[in-house]
Amino acid sequence: MNKSIYVIGLLMLFSTLNLTAQEKSNSKIDSLKNEKGQVVLEEKAILKRKVENINKVLKSKEISLEEANILKENAAKIHAINIEHKIALIDNKIDLLQRNNGKSKMVESIIDPKPGGVTAVIGFGDKDKNNNTLFGVSINDRSPKKVKYDNRTTSALILAVGLNNALIENESLDDSPYKVGGSRFFELGWEWQTRVFKNSNFLRLNYGLSFQFNGLKPKDNQYFVSNDGQTELQEFQYDLKKSKLRMDNLVFPVHFEFGPSNVKKTEQSIRYSTYKKFKFGIGGYGGFNLGTRQKLKYEIDGDKVKDKIKRDYNTPNFIYGLSTYVGFGDTTIYLKYDLNPIFKDALVEQHNISLGLRFHL
Repeated sequence: MNKSIYVIGLLMLFSTLNLTAQEKSNSKIDSLKNEKGQVVLEEKAILKRKVENINKVLKSKEISLEEANILKENAAKIHAINIEHKIALIDNKIDLLQRNNGKSKMVESIIDPKPGGVTAVIGFGDKDKNNNTLFGVSINDRSPKKVKYDNRTTSALILAVGLNNALIENESLDDSPYKVGGSRFFELGWEWQTRVFKNSNFLRLNYGLSFQFNGLKPKDNQYFVSNDGQTELQEFQYDLKKSKLRMDNLVFPVHFEFGPSNVKKTEQSIRYSTYKKFKFGIGGYGGFNLGTRQKLKYEIDGDKVKDKIKRDYNTPNFIYGLSTYVGFGDTTIYLKYDLNPIFKDALVEQHNISLGLRFHL
């Protein structure tokens, strides 16, 4: 009698659990059926936004009506396929739940993983199919990466090299006391470029920061000497193998850049490129003098001597000037001119001038 009661009780318990599982399964199936309708609405909403973007580009006359219609047709095909495939995946999940009474959560997640999030796979003993899990955890990021439709601001490394010299009051460049070939400059910086107008890339604003290194090599065995607030050239007592003054600056250039560009449009993005296109930039810079030093090489009784003298040599603390460049693509001819004098309170003003090549890397 007691055994019969136990058996009846167990049967009732299993029956209750089975009904509960079935109710949960039915609830999941109903939720998935509702999800099918949501898929259609979401895809249509995305398609609508794409069509609106295409119409905006068409209105700005950047593409023809024929091109706009082709883009719209391609977008409609893509989202029709998306709807078809997503609904097929949901139908597979429903079939799976019906066959397994809602108990195969692992299989369900394999059939249709969520578009975003992180999956962690724990492996014991053997590596996974990608050969990257052994007694550890492999994490796969499935988060979708957004593509920005329009990047109005880009950035790049800037490098410039060339000849350096000085424009001296009431003297021509031919009469400069500095060697033309030996006096050089080097510039390294980072530049941001922002398109000024929304639907045209003809005018760009370039801005950033740069390290400038301006070198001057005196002629005729001379070197720089500071006396009573004046910096002047004097003849050195030994034969100089090298005499060079270098000024290190940190500046913040700003240029307006003009020129045509190539345009590449897709349904997801629009990009502008100045590759192999003419460009012209004009602007200026301002910043700080980080340090000034003089380097001398000579011999005394057969012994080689190298002097590295770090002083201010009456050079100004603040640097400012004008600059321009012109060329094609990523290589341009570059000219810059310091409005501030090289030496403060000098009897005869000198202004640093540089000419070289500028590379947009």
